[in-house]
Amino acid sequence: MQHQPPFNFSAGPALLPKEVMDQAQAEFQDWQGTGLSVMDFSHRGKDFVSIAEKSEADLRQLLEIPEHYKVLFTTGGATFQFATIPMNLLQSQAVYVNTGIWSSKSVKEARKYGTVHEINALDKQDELTAVVPHAQWEIPDSYDYLHYTPNETISGVEYDELPESAKGKLVADMSSNILSRPINIEDHALIYAGAQKNIGPAGITLVIVREDILQRELASYVPSMMQYKVLADNQSMYNTPPTYAWYLSGLVFDWLLKQGGVAEMERRAHQRSEHLYQFIDQHAFYHNPVHPSFRSRMNIPFILANESLNDTFLKEAEQAGLVYLKGHRSVGGMRASLYNAMPIEGVYALTSFMERFAKDYA
Repeated sequence: MQHQPPFNFSAGPALLPKEVMDQAQAEFQDWQGTGLSVMDFSHRGKDFVSIAEKSEADLRQLLEIPEHYKVLFTTGGATFQFATIPMNLLQSQAVYVNTGIWSSKSVKEARKYGTVHEINALDKQDELTAVVPHAQWEIPDSYDYLHYTPNETISGVEYDELPESAKGKLVADMSSNILSRPINIEDHALIYAGAQKNIGPAGITLVIVREDILQRELASYVPSMMQYKVLADNQSMYNTPPTYAWYLSGLVFDWLLKQGGVAEMERRAHQRSEHLYQFIDQHAFYHNPVHPSFRSRMNIPFILANESLNDTFLKEAEQAGLVYLKGHRSVGGMRASLYNAMPIEGVYALTSFMERFAKDYA
């Protein structure tokens, strides 16, 4: 069989575009004739400031972010935001929509800081995981914000229909599907995302927050590093940020613009996921446990008809250059993550392997 480069299906940290890696390699020791690596730059020096400004400008163009929203580049991952959000936004009570493991973790953290009204929105339709229609959610009349996780990486559930009454109060953990489809930013009070899936390497976190939220009076115990206003007032440089991860994220934003932006990423995401789902649905050897209306375009779990073959599948897949296909330890099975940087050739290679494997072991 002809050799192929490994295709990385990891849920995160995930693959970066090859063009980005090539540019980073070329600039590693000498960024644009300075004779220095980006890692050597002072975060307050003109060279890094120019990188930071271009990164934000490109992101604003990609997502059409209005001027009255601040863009923050911070640390700690999305998990750090589970506490930071209620510290900054929770005054009376918050609504949290629970659709899986990550939203469940955010609920648990938020409860440490105030009253949380939890909506358990997972259901089964025809024995498949589904999301309860928002018309059936019991939402209180008064609340500070409604938190949701539009894509659950572990279970492979994705949804985007939300109640009109929540528009303007939405807080979204978009770690795993940001930049893969257009977003109406103004529906949201805040959007956050860990970088290590569709943005850049692990170590930096994106927060998009409406300016009026920065004026809220906070409890005295909230650390300075967890106050969005402090970060915004200091252009995300209250302390030394993860400069190299910020630089690489900027290269990804530039790459996305050159590829055709978010609209093109949405088209590619549909192409990749539809190809894999159609294959799974046509082969009894494999099964996807999510209702078709709520299937993720980013993270596709699948189960073998004979689960005793799991280890064999993973071993032979790795030999075929298909890596990190093991499902999350909490659910088992397999999972193929198809983020923006995954070429369609990787999905074709996966389904070709899956077809051969099914013939060999059926």
